[in-house]
Amino acid sequence: MPETTEIKTCLADYLEWMAITNYSDRTIKNHRINLGYVIDWLKERDITSPGEVTLPILERYRRYLFYYRKANGEPLSFRSQNIRLSPIRSFFKWLARNRYILYNPASELELPRMEKRLPRNVLSISEVDQIMNQTDIENDVGIRDRAILETFYSTGIRRNELKGLKITDLDRNRGTLMIRHGKGRKDRVVPIGQRAVSWIDRYLTDVRPDWVVYPDDGTLFLTIQGNAFSLKQLTHIVSKYIEAAKIKKQGGCHLLRHTMATLMLENGADIRYIQHILGHEDLNSTQIYTHISISKIKEVHDRTHPSAKLKRRIPE
Repeated sequence: MPETTEIKTCLADYLEWMAITNYSDRTIKNHRINLGYVIDWLKERDITSPGEVTLPILERYRRYLFYYRKANGEPLSFRSQNIRLSPIRSFFKWLARNRYILYNPASELELPRMEKRLPRNVLSISEVDQIMNQTDIENDVGIRDRAILETFYSTGIRRNELKGLKITDLDRNRGTLMIRHGKGRKDRVVPIGQRAVSWIDRYLTDVRPDWVVYPDDGTLFLTIQGNAFSLKQLTHIVSKYIEAAKIKKQGGCHLLRHTMATLMLENGADIRYIQHILGHEDLNSTQIYTHISISKIKEVHDRTHPSAKLKRRIPE
């Protein structure tokens, strides 16, 4: 295919290839949006075909992102810059492999180094109990919400994974949940505690039958209207109970996910088991929890550091 082909035409072909190759809808959407940014930037500079793009041009775009300011005057975080640049490397690699262009100008494009940031907050066991106790278990909504909170806390699954759960994904005998098409479209089985199972069973017995809309597709957690949840709705539910508990820690579904991983690690779980439960492909993604699991380190510090045992002197 000639290098004079419009880059937007190439993008359409690339997105179609991603769909055929079974990339997730979310990944395809992210690539369409972020490649759209660079294509618009190139068009403003009269560059409309992929054959005109060179490494220096892409490096100019990288600098443009570094100096770009949002409407509120804030710069893009390095994470946001990375998210915008990563699809460019994938896109041009695909263009070269499929003979749209003679060589890949993005093969040596360096991405910004990602910041290794710790989760801002992790809950204590008592704080988790405070949050759970905010649910009004005398009404149907409260029972459902308690089941949702318990599932997030017990399994550490992502919002999108909970949203897609089916009734048949729960195996009571084995105490497991089947996560289908998790991140990267990968299935996995995760453990779920008996307390969470008990609340799910109560919800399934007392609440869901009154809300389900037929034909029933088997979605586990339903809204009052009988629909599957949106991601924003799940965030709102969890955040609402965290705020009601008057815990000065910001977060939603991911706060319970971080808490689950941290508490398990502090209680002696092998990090590779936590990696599997969280659905991390790379162990490096899970290693962050070794930095926030501070209780064991504090215990060793108190036991071994000379100054830890000295009484604090009160100045006269």
